[in-house]
Amino acid sequence: MTNICICGGGSLGHTIAGFVASQDNYNVSVLTRHPEKWCQSIDVIDLNNYHYHGELSCITDAPSIVVPNADVVLLCLPGFAIKDVLQQISPYLCASTFVGTVVSSTGFFFMAGEVLPSDIPVFGFQRVPFIARTKEYGKSASLLGYKPSLSVAIENTSDDKKRDLVTLLEQIFHVPVKLLNSHYEVSLTNSNPLLHTSRIYTLWKDWKPGVRYDRCSMFYADWTIEAAHYYIEMDREFQALLKLLPVAEGAIPNVLNYYESHDEQSLRDKLASIPAFKSLTAPMIGNDNDGYEPDFNSRYFTEDFPYGLSSIVKVARENNFSTPVIDEVYQWGMKMIAQSQ
Repeated sequence: MTNICICGGGSLGHTIAGFVASQDNYNVSVLTRHPEKWCQSIDVIDLNNYHYHGELSCITDAPSIVVPNADVVLLCLPGFAIKDVLQQISPYLCASTFVGTVVSSTGFFFMAGEVLPSDIPVFGFQRVPFIARTKEYGKSASLLGYKPSLSVAIENTSDDKKRDLVTLLEQIFHVPVKLLNSHYEVSLTNSNPLLHTSRIYTLWKDWKPGVRYDRCSMFYADWTIEAAHYYIEMDREFQALLKLLPVAEGAIPNVLNYYESHDEQSLRDKLASIPAFKSLTAPMIGNDNDGYEPDFNSRYFTEDFPYGLSSIVKVARENNFSTPVIDEVYQWGMKMIAQSQ
């Protein structure tokens, strides 16, 4: 049996814990700040109404209980929580334990390099394995979309061990997994840090305190030509930056190729029509009676600007590379976050 420790109780933590625990070959434990809110079993239902029922081996807030015996520790955490959890688990790791993240674009490899011993193998996905939402905390989740393949970067271990981990991940998630050449290929991404921020910026770049909207916008179903324009322009700068880094050609496809589009209109139409995205609303708070306003405490702000997009900005500055459109969006987002605190 392979022992897998899931760190974090968010949507991906719930979904991956239930999905993996439903299989016979894995003992799945959950490391969470709120173990008292979890049931021993967790249920995950996908869009086809397929039901995964997983029995968890342990639910705890104590790393000393679950980390020493883990073969894989998988962080399902927002960017602001990663460093703290790495510090908590570090004393209990051994050199045979793989420590990874489902979201690499919020600084995981940079933080792991600062916190973990250099002999601890680390890995991270380029894009998350599932589109997921928590249904009932500690009990159930919705799996809204599968990925046909996954790409992963692995550092601090031999080529043989890397191949072993790729095989294990393929068995866990039931999809092909591609091994990438460098952690830059997962640390920097044109997924959420550009996708979310381009949409957020065009939604509310003219917003002022006190302004309220008569409805809660749909994040993807209401996608605009302007948002598609910013996404494409930010990605052009991003792709040019990658040419300065040890990133293989095509390792991170440009957004038009990835979404099988050719211009702003076709990209807008594609993003607005993806079934798994259609029900997702913009991060807003309020109600129909009083109106809605942006929710600056949502992960779109707390994660995608200060952790996701900031990593791209930092690497660009380290390489003296100009990214004016990315900077425009980033500086606005950080300003809005600061003003809301």
